[in-house]
Amino acid sequence: MTTDSRLPKFRSLAPAERLQHLAQKRALTPDELRLLAQPGALPLETADGMIENVVGKFELPYAIAGYFQINGKDVLIPMAVEEPSVVAAASFMAKLVRDNGGFRTSSSGPIMRAQVQIVNVSDPYGARHAILQQRQEIIDIANSRDQVLARLGGGCKDIEVHVFPDTARGAMVVAHLIVDVRDAMGANTVNTMAEAVAGRMEQITGGRVRLRILSNLADLRLARAHLRLTPATLQTSEYDGQDVIDGIVDAYEFAAVDPYRAATHNKGIMNGIDPIIVATGNDWRAVEAGAHAFACRHGRYTSLSTWEVAGNGDLVGTLEMPMPVGLVGGATKTHPLAQLSLKILDVASAQELAEIAVAVGLAQNLAALRALSTEGIQRGHMALHARNIALVAGAKGDDIAWLAQKLVDAKDVRADLAAQFLQERADGKAQ
Repeated sequence: MTTDSRLPKFRSLAPAERLQHLAQKRALTPDELRLLAQPGALPLETADGMIENVVGKFELPYAIAGYFQINGKDVLIPMAVEEPSVVAAASFMAKLVRDNGGFRTSSSGPIMRAQVQIVNVSDPYGARHAILQQRQEIIDIANSRDQVLARLGGGCKDIEVHVFPDTARGAMVVAHLIVDVRDAMGANTVNTMAEAVAGRMEQITGGRVRLRILSNLADLRLARAHLRLTPATLQTSEYDGQDVIDGIVDAYEFAAVDPYRAATHNKGIMNGIDPIIVATGNDWRAVEAGAHAFACRHGRYTSLSTWEVAGNGDLVGTLEMPMPVGLVGGATKTHPLAQLSLKILDVASAQELAEIAVAVGLAQNLAALRALSTEGIQRGHMALHARNIALVAGAKGDDIAWLAQKLVDAKDVRADLAAQFLQERADGKAQ
């Protein structure tokens, strides 16, 4: 079934109408519709089996971003997030990019690292050589713990050995198992393999194994996204398109050279990525950790994305970063809404999910840079935040939209002002 990701006037629909629209686009079953329409999509018994000490469940708004076209394929993006403007900004940027050929993405294989730390080694470089001499034996031991993965074409493929000759605790040797985890995130797989080879590594090196665990710096599991926009696309009634491009590139250069700016710049990227990771039941903390570590790979914290001006004046944006996500195992299999999110996305592999995530991250980054380089971030953000403030002030029903618009018109989105407007409206109705 081919999806059309365009969602005209979607924002103006009621939630139930949006849900019916989504159901038609992705052929959702009545049971799947109920998961989204009714509370309790995650049974308490299932939640109790997922983590410890469960006393209830915590919900986030679940939304759909539209207009994304990735490698020529239309994709609807489920996003679980509490922050106003994220979904709207991603959708609007996707619409602009769509008119310029859409996003182009690629990725490396689903390769994860497991680290085995070896201490009390008197000859660390000799120990490294000894481990590499027994490379195939160690690989075979690792793969013996997950033969299903090996049959699927995955498994431990290689070994790296890193030497730290002079730590505060003496020489340290760290072996990396390089593992193809296929469509899994891979944490349990690589951790099991690391524990399986530990004893043999002690025999080979004469040292003692301490930590045996994956690395969340998944620098062999990269996903990339690319977009290109003409100046005409970014032209508005208030701003010249080429000037907008220059402003975006200047904002990027700021993030490239200054870690204080880069932290906020990259947070904007993750505003787009994290909601997809959460919606699909993946480990957003692992993705965040890998992203920020990758941003430091050259010795200082910098921008994850790049923005430049092409020879013809077009804006070109790219994003490359680790993306350790899976379609099998963990909450992706146990949480009903995670499974539904994967159906809405219509993804066939973990790599495809990774590429979609970075495309949305790049769109979100573009939205922030475009706003910052033109009217400022607050104008659009606070307009959407006004509904939240209306709710905080106690507005209900039709009063929510009225009060939000009243705050936007006043260009002053504050809870105390909202309460004042709401009281004045109530007094007026009482007279």
